[in-house]
Amino acid sequence: MILPYLVIAPSENRGRGVFATRNIPANTIVEISPVIVLTKKERVAIEETKLSSYIFEWGAKRTMGCLALGYVSLYNHEYTSNCDYDMDFEFNLITIRTVRKIKKGEELCVNYNADPNDKTKVWFHAK
Repeated sequence: MILPYLVIAPSENRGRGVFATRNIPANTIVEISPVIVLTKKERVAIEETKLSSYIFEWGAKRTMGCLALGYVSLYNHEYTSNCDYDMDFEFNLITIRTVRKIKKGEELCVNYNADPNDKTKVWFHAK
């Protein structure tokens, strides 16, 4: 499920991103997408390819990986994000929810640390 008022568009200095074509209230589920679960071995192999920027750590121990379908892998990172995501390991789903009101035209972002306010440096800022 992807709300019909989300679009993929160019994101300044970040390739593509997910944008709102209308205002979205806080605490709105904007997407629920299935994932393709990768074993630990498959994750290691994928991390050697261009897909490494699009996979999530997966599983209770975060040793596996997953590739999310839908728009999930295209949400860009912000340390103080306007969306949050929830990983459902039982049903292999990722849910994206707004944490504040989103304005028409605004890019929807998640914090890759899995907490909308966690400022721990992510891998591409840690270098």
